[in-house]
Amino acid sequence: MSAEEERDGVRLTNLDQPLFDGADATKRDLVDYLDAVSGRIVPQLAGRPLSVKRVRPGQEPFMQKNTPKYTPSWVRTVSVWAETSQREVSYALCDDRRTLLWFANQRAVEYHPPLVRADAWDRPTHLVIDLDPPEGGGFGAVVQAAHLVRRAMDDCGLQGAVKTSGAKGVHVFVPLDGQPADDVAAATRALAARAERLDPALATTAFIREDRAGKVFLDSTRAGGATVVAAYSPRIRPGATVSFPLPWDGLDGVTPGDFTVRNAAGLLGDRDPWGELMPSPQRLPDDLVAEGHTIPIARVQAMHEGKRRARARRNT
Repeated sequence: MSAEEERDGVRLTNLDQPLFDGADATKRDLVDYLDAVSGRIVPQLAGRPLSVKRVRPGQEPFMQKNTPKYTPSWVRTVSVWAETSQREVSYALCDDRRTLLWFANQRAVEYHPPLVRADAWDRPTHLVIDLDPPEGGGFGAVVQAAHLVRRAMDDCGLQGAVKTSGAKGVHVFVPLDGQPADDVAAATRALAARAERLDPALATTAFIREDRAGKVFLDSTRAGGATVVAAYSPRIRPGATVSFPLPWDGLDGVTPGDFTVRNAAGLLGDRDPWGELMPSPQRLPDDLVAEGHTIPIARVQAMHEGKRRARARRNT
């Protein structure tokens, strides 16, 4: 078998190289997997300014937002002004299999689209809560916390879909019908707070790590232009795991390591569970949005609290 080949006009090279340390997979495994799921992952990436995480032999993984100068002319791009770096960033739009294969050949392992499309920056398509286990905590606690989120959603008439993050946690997605970004961010905070209140011994919305006291973190900060790894995306994790969609009752009894670039396509067969399990777009309840607007933005609150604690330490 040749270490080089061509698919869809894309020259693929060094296919027999190890993907990364601990992957137990080759670059060919990555290319074959992404090709197999291209019809399922591309619809999630299309039209969204894409960030990818790449890994080169002998180097640390790095996040790529700006398209490199050697990007083919047929890769669609969109320019976005970045406030933090005060410059235009040229993002790729992964709108087709050919572009996905080009990214795979660049050793782009992880695919992180934002929750907005390039033509509607102020209208997130999904509300997302990211659930992370405490340091040293198992996946079972994350699953329990995910069911809390689902109960909180049920209580306010929302439906969502769930997937493993491919790392240690779980992502809950609620599809939306086009409400403003500020309201979506507020509703995300309120939904996390309601889930926390259902079992404060298990879950917390505390943004500052030292305040979490061994609980599952309900991260409500993935809002607006924030990115979340796509369903079916591989991860730069031991075993080259994959962010895998599951039915709610399928969360129990699995671990993130069960789904990898070597077995995920076979487990999926011809199905697209992310597409099948995702409900129709919904409108956020007015009371959820109103409650969220009374909750401080976590990053801002954490910044002020960090400064307050630093002052207190200096004065002791």
